[in-house]
Amino acid sequence: MGVIAPGAARAAEVENLPPVVRDLQSEFKDCASGDTPAYVGRPPVLTARVSDPVEDDRAGYPETFTAEFEIWWSDASGEEQRRSATSSMPLSDRVHRVDLPSDLPADTVISWHVRANDGTANSAWSSEAPGAACRFVIDDQSPAAPVVSSSDYPEETWGAGGVGVYGSFTVDSPSADVVAYEYDFLGGPSGTVRPTTLGGPATIRYVPLDNAPQRLSVHARDRSGRMSGRTDYAFYAKAASAPVSRWKLADAAGSTTATAESGQAARAGRGVAFGGPAPSGTPLASTATLNGSGHGFLTTDAPAVDSGKTFGVGAWVRPAEADRTMTVLSQDTASGTAYSLGLEAGDDAKPSWSFTLGDAKVAGGAPEAGEWAYVLGVYDTETGYAQLFVNGHEVGTKAKATPVAADGAFQIGRVRGKNGYRQRWHGDIGDVRAYDRLVVPREVTGLARRKPELLGHWSFGTAADGVTPETGGGTPLRLAAGASIYQGSDEFCIPDLDPDCTWQPLPLVGDGHLALDGEGGHAVLDAPVVDTGHSFTLGVVARIEDADATRPMTVLSQAGEHTDAFKLRYEPSTSAWQLIMPQRDEAGAPETVVSQVTPPTGSSGQGTQLTIVYDDATDTVKLFADGYTNDGVTAHLANGWTSTGPLQVGRAHTADGWGEHLKGAVDEVQAYAGALRDDDVLGLGNETEPCLCG
Repeated sequence: MGVIAPGAARAAEVENLPPVVRDLQSEFKDCASGDTPAYVGRPPVLTARVSDPVEDDRAGYPETFTAEFEIWWSDASGEEQRRSATSSMPLSDRVHRVDLPSDLPADTVISWHVRANDGTANSAWSSEAPGAACRFVIDDQSPAAPVVSSSDYPEETWGAGGVGVYGSFTVDSPSADVVAYEYDFLGGPSGTVRPTTLGGPATIRYVPLDNAPQRLSVHARDRSGRMSGRTDYAFYAKAASAPVSRWKLADAAGSTTATAESGQAARAGRGVAFGGPAPSGTPLASTATLNGSGHGFLTTDAPAVDSGKTFGVGAWVRPAEADRTMTVLSQDTASGTAYSLGLEAGDDAKPSWSFTLGDAKVAGGAPEAGEWAYVLGVYDTETGYAQLFVNGHEVGTKAKATPVAADGAFQIGRVRGKNGYRQRWHGDIGDVRAYDRLVVPREVTGLARRKPELLGHWSFGTAADGVTPETGGGTPLRLAAGASIYQGSDEFCIPDLDPDCTWQPLPLVGDGHLALDGEGGHAVLDAPVVDTGHSFTLGVVARIEDADATRPMTVLSQAGEHTDAFKLRYEPSTSAWQLIMPQRDEAGAPETVVSQVTPPTGSSGQGTQLTIVYDDATDTVKLFADGYTNDGVTAHLANGWTSTGPLQVGRAHTADGWGEHLKGAVDEVQAYAGALRDDDVLGLGNETEPCLCG
């Protein structure tokens, strides 16, 4: 009962109302009454919330409550057994609990109720009308381990199903009280499936993403929450199947038909010219060029793939223009189009790639005229989502879609509208593929893979007539005054043992490195080494002595008309290697700065291997140090521009002309057209080029 504060006046004595009990739970399961008790895996904790009734206007006067719990059951002889326990809490509106003893019988319906006391009045028992007694059963036996079977992927069977092909796995348990099966596949995913009836089987759907050995692990969980032992199920998927339809579009000039690697040959209109350019770094030798006219198309008499099921369609494309909507691939129906993949100009004048399936559309990416891109549309019947991938990366927001099965013609370079074909493609198309399965992530990346091309490699082992050679016989680097090739000493000695010995450090890599004096020494090509408007990679090994790391110094740069397209330099104020790339070829243009915090390495060290990777497909630029990136070393750089100036080693443009001359050592400059993968970057900095396999 509440105590009135000293000095408080009351007009009349307020009637004390009994407390309220609510939110009853058995082992955190809500109160179950009637014919369906709660099943628990051990003697449960009983809980109830106790508070003053809303009508009690003595609120603000704290009261101390107790809660009396009573349980009862019939033993094996039919005699009723009862026990009780009381819990207390100092304040109102708190949860009261009691722990039940461990000797309670299993597989027996045990009832319970609770009432509360505020020091003056008792509440009614919670079982009194309109309430009811709560009931639980202790289940002290875990369920039996489940049994797993699959006709799609039989256990221990090689070459079943296939990568990208969904299969069903049936899980069942001999125990009759199982309510769920918890599973995980080796490497993911994991989840829970529930049977439709207590103790019944359930089905897990799964798609292998590679043909490595697979393992499914499953536990059964019964209604008390007890888990079974684990069942492991091993299976092996076949390698990914080839496209059901494919046209390389690499036919001879003058051809009127595109040969099919699989599926039907495609008839070409008069606006199609074979023998067009192919994206570098791919196996394609040539492509088809469509002129955007009413005759610029290719078509078959039948669908390329069943669009009513899981499928994927994609191609290498290079638009000749990006300011109008154009179609790469589409599928006819009797009255329209089942799906289309193409370029959408957009109302905001910003073009995007798009994949339309029925009434759903996914749009994203940034097409550019004259730029190659690999575009891929995928629909997954299991998830119901349509997705769009550009250059191996998902773009836009995946969309729920209702697939449209079609039996009409497949179109390359146009789409069917209400009044005939429209949105005709102007540009190049190559390697059109259609898959009747899920295109898995590794394939998505692989289809868009463009193997970088080595443009130059300078190891600085020798010099003659003021130049140092490129390892493959390409354009040499010219050495200015203050730049020399350091090869160390032929005599090896240890100063601590030989007082006449003068320590000579070893070259950074191999037989020599480029030594720069920090005053005017540099090396230069006669032309740009990389096209900075497209994807490129540059690697270099650099070393600065601790005593010299007092001012900004540039390792590599390549200039445009007004500014450097990139500048890789050491910044002493932050002890960081910095990559600076202006967004436009204009004086004072905004800069993208990527930093890799790495202290300089002294004369006993082998320097730092630095790598610039610009990926035009994702509009990102990364700076690696010794093969790794840290937080803050990946930046966004849209629409890179092409520089015209030669590669500079050891200097950069400043407001006062050439400056930021490097005092230090440089070695192993490597330049690639294309963006190296992160794993390939680890192989740079050696005398041999890394293997860019796969």
